[in-house]
Formats: sequence, C-alpha cells, structure tokens
Amino acid sequence: MPATHASRPLNPWFSLGIPLLTAAILILLELTSLDMDLAKLAFDPVAGQFIGRHSYFLEDILHDRAKQAVIVLGLGAIAAFTASFFWQRLQGWRRELGYLVVAMALSTSFVTPVKAVTAVQCPWSLQEFGGKEVYSELLSPRPATDKPGRCWPGGHAATGFTLFALFFMLRDRRPRLARAALLFAFTLGTVFSVGRMLQGAHFFSHNVWTAVFCWLISLGCYHWLLYRKPVGAGLPHEEPVTVTASSTG
Repeated sequence: MPATHASRPLNPWFSLGIPLLTAAILILLELTSLDMDLAKLAFDPVAGQFIGRHSYFLEDILHDRAKQAVIVLGLGAIAAFTASFFWQRLQGWRRELGYLVVAMALSTSFVTPVKAVTAVQCPWSLQEFGGKEVYSELLSPRPATDKPGRCWPGGHAATGFTLFALFFMLRDRRPRLARAALLFAFTLGTVFSVGRMLQGAHFFSHNVWTAVFCWLISLGCYHWLLYRKPVGAGLPHEEPVTVTASSTG
C-alpha cells in the first residue's frame, strides 16, 4: 500500500461509541450485585473453593501456556519489525509491524501499575468465598488490610484482548483478515476471562474493563501511527488551474 493511500473510514459509533457506552454501563453496574452473583455461580460452598481453583487445564494450559504463546507472538512482532529494516519483503509492512509492537506493549504493560493503584481484591481473597478480605466496589474506599488487592483490571484478559491490535494493523490492507483477527482476539480474551472467573481470580466487570482499555489503546495507537486522513477530505473539488503563456503576460 503506498504511503499516501488513505485509511478506510472509521465508524465512530463502532470504534469509540460502543466502548465508551460499555464503560458507562460498567460504572452503573457497580450499583448492582451482578459481579458477586456471577462469582457465586462459580463457587462450590461444599468444597469451600471456586470450581476451577486447582484445575490443571485452566491454570497450566489456559493460563500459563496460553500466556506464553501470546508472549511469543509479541516477540515475533518485534523480530519482524527489526527485520523490516534489512529484509526487503517486510519493508512495506514496517509501519504496521511497529504499530503492532507498540499497541501490544501498551495493552499489557498498563495492567500492573493500574492494579497497584486501585488495590481491588480478587474474589478468592474475599470473606464471602473463604478468604479474609472485605469486598469493596471499584469506586469505593478500600478497607484497611495488610495485603492490598492486585486484581483490577484483569491481567490474563489483557493477554487475549491485546490482540485487538491485529485488527487495526490489518484493517487498511487486509480487511477480511482484519475482521477474522478481531473475532479471534475477542474470543480469546473472552475465553481467558471466563477461565479466570471460574478460578476466582476476577469478577466479570474486571475483564470487561480490560477489554475496553485494550480496545481504546489499540484505537489510539492506530490513529497515532497508522491512520492516514484523506487529502482534501471535506473540501470541494477544484479543477486544476492551467497556466498558459498568454495568461502570464
């Protein structure tokens, strides 16, 4: 794709409206018990633990191995971006590869510092589920504790939703493949989210917030690094002016 080729139009409702509306709904959900009600569905009161707490598949395969696979993908993006400076076949994709590296890095690196600031407890640490900590809503003050929580937003969900970046990387050059990448990223992030909910690591809203953040980060990086506004967009079409010898006197 030539460097001057304009990007495909972005639907503001789809790209920005839906995530912002989702964020507003999540804030309103803090007034309900939805998070706690969903967590109780995954908790076995007889065993005194979440049904997936010690699941080999959920912990070793869906958490550890899957996270490692996404890390390998990220390292592959870095390697491909570096190779684009030396390998001619990748030079045309250098901008997109650089975008992928930046968007994936930001979509995962924001999680740990935000967790430290918010100090939200995991479900498995709460008194309602056999732990010792007191539950508090996201926007409420945290009860005094010797062990501040580190569970908002969802880290493993970000591992899947960071792949939203693949959609934006491909949308202007491979639209059909971009849509497939969007579906893959959403599905993977959702599967990771449900797995951690079954283990008691996160509430439902934690993971949805993560999806919103990862999408907005990928969208912002797209506008910053890849989006090319059509030249003269919104201006009336003007015929070229031809200068002749007679007109110049």
